Amino acid sequence: MSANKVVFITGATSGFGRATARRFAAAGWSLVLTGRRLERLQALQQELQDLVPVHVAALDVRDADAVAAVVAALPASMRPITVLVNNAGLALAPVPAQEVELADWHTMIDTNVKGLVNVTHALLPQLIDTGAGASIVNIGSVAGSWPYPGSHVYGATKAFVKQFSYNLRCDLVATGVRVTDLAPGMAETEFTLVRTRGDQAASEQLYRGANALQAEDIAEQIFYIATLPPHMCINRLEVMPTQQAWSPFLVHRKAG
Repeated sequence: MSANKVVFITGATSGFGRATARRFAAAGWSLVLTGRRLERLQALQQELQDLVPVHVAALDVRDADAVAAVVAALPASMRPITVLVNNAGLALAPVPAQEVELADWHTMIDTNVKGLVNVTHALLPQLIDTGAGASIVNIGSVAGSWPYPGSHVYGATKAFVKQFSYNLRCDLVATGVRVTDLAPGMAETEFTLVRTRGDQAASEQLYRGANALQAEDIAEQIFYIATLPPHMCINRLEVMPTQQAWSPFLVHRKAG
C-alpha cells in the first residue's frame, strides 16, 4: 500500500461525511471530499487544509458521467485511493407507501443505489491498485435488515447496500480490498430534516430523550474499520444507540 493514505468521501458536506473527514484528517490522511454543496466543501477544506492535503469537488453521485470526470481529474497526489467511504444517501417521505410521490422513490433509488454503484465502479481500479489494506466502507442502515412503517423504498435501498457489499467481497477477495456494510441505527444528523423537508420540530421530536448516535460516533467506527490490519475485514457492523432496540411485531386488529 502507498505511504500516502488517501480517503475519498461522498456526502462530505454534513453528518457522517463531514465528521469522517475530520477524523481522518486528525490522523494525517489526505482527503478527497465530494458533495453537492460546494460552499460547504470549501469551508471544510479551509478548516482542514492546514492539517492535511484536501481536494474537493462538487458532485451529484447520481450522475455517472460527473462521477467519472471527478475521478479522472484527481491530482496525482491523491492517487491511488486507499479508502472509499460511500456515505452519500438520503431518505424521503416517512409516510405510508401509498401516500408517497413516485419521484421520491426514484430519488432514493438514484442516490442510494445508483450513486453507490457509480462511485464504486469508478474507483475500483484505484482501490485494486492500492491492494492490501484498501477498504470500501458502504454506509447502510439498520433499515436494510429491520422493516418499519414509512421505510418502504429507503429500507429496500439499504438492503441493496448490504447485499452489494457482500457480493463485492466475493469478487474482490483476491485483491486485498476489503468491503464493509456499516449499518447505523438512530443517529442525530440532518437526516430527519432532509427526510421531512426541513421540519425542525419533527427532527427534535424524534431525537428528544433518545441519546441517539452522533456523527462522530459513526466516523470513529469508519476509521476503525479502515485502519484494521490488512488481513482483517469486518463484513458488516450494525451500531445502535443503547436506548434503541426492536419492538414486538405490529398487529393490526379489526374492531369487533
